Amino acid sequence: MNKERINLYVDDLRDCPKDFIISRTFNEAISILENYNINILSLDHDLGADSNNNILPSGYDLAKYICEHGILINKVYIHTDNPVGRDNIYSILVSAQRRGFLSKDMKVYKYPLIPNKYSRY
Repeated sequence: MNKERINLYVDDLRDCPKDFIISRTFNEAISILENYNINILSLDHDLGADSNNNILPSGYDLAKYICEHGILINKVYIHTDNPVGRDNIYSILVSAQRRGFLSKDMKVYKYPLIPNKYSRY
């Protein structure tokens, strides 16, 4: 079965860019990763909190999932404003590539592909 190839934007607050599918949560993102081939992944670190103010799984958690499952992605852009989160996501993806868990052809960028936009606030 050939899966459709898409661009995935993972963020709890920002506007979804044109030509991307949005995922607002870790669990939504996992479902999309399992059902589509990903051309471009644009990833935020902080993905919000639940109704009890418990921090929800983050973009870093998603990066770990990608590494653990060897998910094929052409390009990853990290659009978070969290500098520590950015470094952690970048480091785990590049380290997994170096160790052979992810394709060496995947390009990982420490910056956004497009400017971040918020229209809800």
